[in-house]
Amino acid sequence: MRLKTDNLKFMNNSTIFTLVLCLSVVNLGYTQEVMPFQTIETDSTIVQVPVQDSIIPFQRTKIDGVAAVIGEHVILDSDVDIAYRQLLSEGVSSDNISRCELAGSLFENKLYAHHAVQDSVLITDAQVNTMVEQQLSYMTQELGTEAEMLKFYKKDNIEDFKKELFEINKTNKLSEEMRTKIVKDVEITPEEVRDFFETIPESERPVFGTELELAQIIIEPIVPEYQKQKVIDRLTQFRVDIVENGSSFATKAVLYTQDPGSKSTGGKYTMNRQTSFAREFKDIAFSLQEGEVSDPFETDFGWHLLKVDKIRGEEIDVRHILLVPDIDKEAIEVAQKTIDSIRNQIVKGTITFKEAAQKFSHEKETKEDGGQLLNPTTGDTRFELTKIDPILYEQVSKLKKDEISLVIPDQDRQGRVKYKLITVLDRHEEHVADYSRDYLKIQELALRKKQINIIRKWQEEKIMDTYIKVNGSFRDCTYSGNWLKKNK
Repeated sequence: MRLKTDNLKFMNNSTIFTLVLCLSVVNLGYTQEVMPFQTIETDSTIVQVPVQDSIIPFQRTKIDGVAAVIGEHVILDSDVDIAYRQLLSEGVSSDNISRCELAGSLFENKLYAHHAVQDSVLITDAQVNTMVEQQLSYMTQELGTEAEMLKFYKKDNIEDFKKELFEINKTNKLSEEMRTKIVKDVEITPEEVRDFFETIPESERPVFGTELELAQIIIEPIVPEYQKQKVIDRLTQFRVDIVENGSSFATKAVLYTQDPGSKSTGGKYTMNRQTSFAREFKDIAFSLQEGEVSDPFETDFGWHLLKVDKIRGEEIDVRHILLVPDIDKEAIEVAQKTIDSIRNQIVKGTITFKEAAQKFSHEKETKEDGGQLLNPTTGDTRFELTKIDPILYEQVSKLKKDEISLVIPDQDRQGRVKYKLITVLDRHEEHVADYSRDYLKIQELALRKKQINIIRKWQEEKIMDTYIKVNGSFRDCTYSGNWLKKNK
């Protein structure tokens, strides 16, 4: 959708920066020759002066200037430079964002984080550690090995890298929670929604792209019982080796687990009861004593063996081994024949798509609603066509209302084949915003604008109440916030 207002442009730039901030900062790393200098720090530079017995002539070198200090947070020139280079590497045009905008976004992030601490916003180490482990797992997967990952990010060892990621993620999470706290009680009335809509000139009203309401039927190959038993028996033998023979749980996880997210760390996760893991996994984890190893148990991801390494109040460190049962070729063929048969029955009219989904679909989340999908971003049933996954776009973009797709091969969480059918329940073509037809979307935009205005007001007040010092060339920038504390 399009909306030509300065307020939404303000949010977009901030959002773009936040998405890349975490990975942009971790690229900081360099080596330099050790010289017999003493260091003197000024507002914007670090001056290195040779000690008396050095024969090296006097030098004044800008190593890494302090761009700004926001409360207790120091922002270096290099933080801004690296964020800028990272944006360019992500394909963002240099015309769309400047170093001044990046600096302003960094200032905002640090301001929120500073006041989150002042307002006693709590972020548990378990939350942050989980984020760090997921990032490290993703980076390792992308780059091949832990060694290659450390080399790419110019880090000497994994522990130091974890500490750096921990601080970055904690700051970002505090900032996010502070923003949420500021606007969590903001509501908007129908009158405010109408006023918002009527203030937009007709020529500048948003255009909503084509939207689809979709339903699907999922058929998965049935895992044979003997394949399940093979996995259970193997995990049981692992447990015997660990509990009775003293084998290392972590080593077995590295060698055998099928969970890519924890393989490189020996199956380790840090979690609490709010961590977004499978319910069965959390139930087992919090029922065990420190050092205890579970029996094999099942989740939607496969079969697990779990050990509690450490209990720290509400946080626990666990290790697990995940094994996924194999599926026979025969089971795959049965699943394919089943979904072919279902499609034929729907096309012939002997059963409706909704009835078929309720009767046959293996997707528990949508089965009772006749397969209808909810948009996880908006919470409603509409999906904007241009924002649908490219593969799905090809499958549904040309479907008319009530048409059914051909059988679509797909994959489950473990990469095993499954099959699906998709139908278009309704199709809403691209159009200029209409108050009655698009009330919920207009309400969302109006609420977003109100939230932005409240955040801006909060920011203006907190800037004046917070120690802020902006240095060097960053004092020449024009910011949306009064970071230089100029009299208005």
